[in-house]
Amino acid sequence: MRAIRVALVAAASMLLSACGYNTIQVQDETVKSAWSEVVNQYQRRADLIPNLVNTVKGFAAQEQAVLIGVTEARAKATQIKVDANDPESLRQFQAAQGEVSSALSRLMVVVEKYPELKSDQNFRDLQAQLEGTENRITVARNRYIQAVQDFNVTVRRFPTNLTAMLFGYKVKPNFTVENEAAIAKPPTVDFTTPAPATN
Repeated sequence: MRAIRVALVAAASMLLSACGYNTIQVQDETVKSAWSEVVNQYQRRADLIPNLVNTVKGFAAQEQAVLIGVTEARAKATQIKVDANDPESLRQFQAAQGEVSSALSRLMVVVEKYPELKSDQNFRDLQAQLEGTENRITVARNRYIQAVQDFNVTVRRFPTNLTAMLFGYKVKPNFTVENEAAIAKPPTVDFTTPAPATN
């Protein structure tokens, strides 16, 4: 009788160790952690924007529309509450962050008009911090994408998928590119010089 109990306990231990529950838990926490890092980097960018705008404002008062656009995009992006498990919420978050990126690009075009601004030490420091933050966002998003991929493969692979179904774990949504067709097209590069103006 005792041998049967030991055999049942051993069999149950082997089945439970192969069910993948612990793997799902670890990967779920990895996804949550990676998402927190993505949000953290976007917040860092949002925190840098007011300083950048104020520095530019001192040099380029007539570019008010661009400065307001950057400020409004930042405000909209920081108001969105995102749930990384909800595809629609994730899409809205990505769209708002895309608007911030677009507004910052327009701001950098304005900066090109003001050589004295480009030589200002405060502006250069802020621009370097912003560039570094954009790189950090890219790294954090890549880590999140990888963590979601690992989790999704685990919850879809047999026999772990049975455990995932039993405990209600589903495939998590990932970052997507809204304008995939537009970015798939290579940019046109034209090195020809424009014809000189004739009087």
